[in-house]
Amino acid sequence: MKVTVDLRNDSTDDWAPDATLCSKWIRAALDAALFKQDNSVSLSFVTEQTAAELNAKYRGKTAATNVLSFASEFPDNLTSAISYKPLGDLVICPYIVAREASEQKKQLEAHWAHLTIHGILHLLGYDHAAESDRHAMEQLEINALLTLDISDPYVPHNN
Repeated sequence: MKVTVDLRNDSTDDWAPDATLCSKWIRAALDAALFKQDNSVSLSFVTEQTAAELNAKYRGKTAATNVLSFASEFPDNLTSAISYKPLGDLVICPYIVAREASEQKKQLEAHWAHLTIHGILHLLGYDHAAESDRHAMEQLEINALLTLDISDPYVPHNN
């Protein structure tokens, strides 16, 4: 499976992973979900202000958020003509990711991996609105992270 990542970083204040590292995390999510088709993902790192504006516009929430997922509406019957599946857009706010990692006492890179995997699963149609769906999605996240030697993010850590 080929993963193409189109990365744009408009956030200059915080550390952010490069496309190679993001591709590794995306591939882990896709493997956990048994998704084997060549694909592309647009990944944007944005300021807190932009994250807040997008969250307000698309989710009706007044605060910035860590990750937003916008699944592609590309028609499946056209996927064969381009030989890959556009999965959609992930928007991540590095400032919020760093703040959460610090507050939750998580390693920054591990938190980035978790949120990227979480976003990719949303692009694949997974959700966590219902309790049963949340458990299934969390288990996929945990499985993907374990393949990257990252521990379960839902277990409190004291490191």
